[in-house]
Amino acid sequence: MPELTAAERVLHDQANLLPRRKLIPVLCVLAIPSMISFIDQNGISTALPTIAAELNAKDTISWAGTSSLIANTTFTMLYGRLSDIFGRKNIYVTAVALLALADLMCGMSRNVTMFYIFRGVAGIGGGGIVNLSMIIVSDVVTLEERGKYQGIISSMVGVGSATGPFIAAAFMSKYTWRGFFYLLAPLSALSCLVAIIFLPSKPPTAGFKESMKKVDWLGLFTSSVAVIFLLIPISGGGAYFPWDSPMVIAMLTIGTLFLIAFVIIEWKVAALPMMPISMFKNPVIVVILIQTFLLGLVYQSYVYYVPLYLQNARQFSIMTSALIFCPTVGIQSVSGILAGYWIARYKRYGIVIKCGFGLWLLGAGLTLIYDRQTNPGAIVAPLIILGIGVGLVLQPTLVALQAHSPKSRRAVIISNRNFNRCSGGAAGLAISAAVLQVVLRNSLPSEYAYLGHSSFDLPDVPGGIPSSVLDAYMSASYAVFVLQVPLVGICFLGTFLIKDKGLAFADEPKVQEAQGVGETDLESGPSSSGSSVMEKGTSNVASTGRNTVKRGDSGVRVTVSSKDMTDKTP
Repeated sequence: MPELTAAERVLHDQANLLPRRKLIPVLCVLAIPSMISFIDQNGISTALPTIAAELNAKDTISWAGTSSLIANTTFTMLYGRLSDIFGRKNIYVTAVALLALADLMCGMSRNVTMFYIFRGVAGIGGGGIVNLSMIIVSDVVTLEERGKYQGIISSMVGVGSATGPFIAAAFMSKYTWRGFFYLLAPLSALSCLVAIIFLPSKPPTAGFKESMKKVDWLGLFTSSVAVIFLLIPISGGGAYFPWDSPMVIAMLTIGTLFLIAFVIIEWKVAALPMMPISMFKNPVIVVILIQTFLLGLVYQSYVYYVPLYLQNARQFSIMTSALIFCPTVGIQSVSGILAGYWIARYKRYGIVIKCGFGLWLLGAGLTLIYDRQTNPGAIVAPLIILGIGVGLVLQPTLVALQAHSPKSRRAVIISNRNFNRCSGGAAGLAISAAVLQVVLRNSLPSEYAYLGHSSFDLPDVPGGIPSSVLDAYMSASYAVFVLQVPLVGICFLGTFLIKDKGLAFADEPKVQEAQGVGETDLESGPSSSGSSVMEKGTSNVASTGRNTVKRGDSGVRVTVSSKDMTDKTP
């Protein structure tokens, strides 16, 4: 059992296991905002050139994505503990409301500063939606069922990722880029209202003042400064300012010092740490968190640089590039759902993760066949294999983390996992950008060397783009693809260090399905007395040292050991 702080041992248990008829509406409440947030996140890329022209920001428009990424990463780690302290529903509703506000104000932006600020707010809201969706699912279903239901929500994320660029493009061609945000704002506001009405809640009993005292303010401050001062130079270094500039060096130094201070505070000072250092004593958690960082690094690189290869080296249009990449997202969603069902059926995650990283490695290796003449079908095939691998990895690694963590750290382990993925994504974009830029500048003919200053968008060349320039962009894209292969290989090797202990952590409820029943049907979590409180129609049958609850209408039996009920209400 991991070492828990005194404050963690008395955390209010927000588990609220639900029957299927109540679970489905909750999943819808969580899935729709997740889809909206990814429509927002991925659709904006299509609109950026037009936004840049209207707001006179052609030289800085990539900060629309950077500001969102930095804000998302900064707040991701905070959400777990904030939801522990103030309640899942309260924090989730706040995140959805922030996204609605951000989209409305982005649509109303009259200058680029206002637009960048509210893209940052959108990152805060979107990150909260993703985090809290995973955390709430962990509260309302058992560990055995989590992969399945989290996979369903992830499929909606895939739908949002795939449809976002097309929705934005439709608004661009028929109306205006502002209409894209004006569509998302009321949808998010409506989702917020629905969440207030239908989302179940077991809020902590402590008052607001008492809850505020529990917040890890020192950790919040030091982590925020560290993330901001590290991500700004990482995201802009080499593109907006030289890596050896005094500003970059100073920001990296300050960020590193605050990161060290944050670790010390979480280790020695914080009563309710956002990143409990003791969780790193479990080698499996360490391995999976490293994999998650590399996963974010590689995945974000593919999402960004495969379309760049298609648009620059192959001269495909934005819409054609989106269509070619779309099957990757679609198959990822399908394989994620199937992985969840497999884990729910066989109670094992290790083989799924191993197969996932193995297929991802195969797909990554096959991208090395890409050149300027590769048939579009041959481009799609490796991406489909890669997408299957990604789907088999994303949620199963989260299930594995929870299987190795106590219930009181359920929220914080999800937040730390998502923080690693976000920070890995930021690092991936920076590293891949540096590789792309170096290879491009070394490959361009001397008379076209000036094109190296625009690594991400091939400018118009008088008289047409010569083949030698396209070859240079191809070489740069190829170098980025080569970089990803060993990183995925490290993740695959790490799977042999993951101990698959099944889905039965000591303080999680164990669900035994009666013969012929395929769905768990639970109403609520354990009460403070150690007995399970079920809805009307159940009967409590006591046995030696255990509480057994039968439900006559479903045939489901739940057996919960009294020693598992260690969480107490403060």
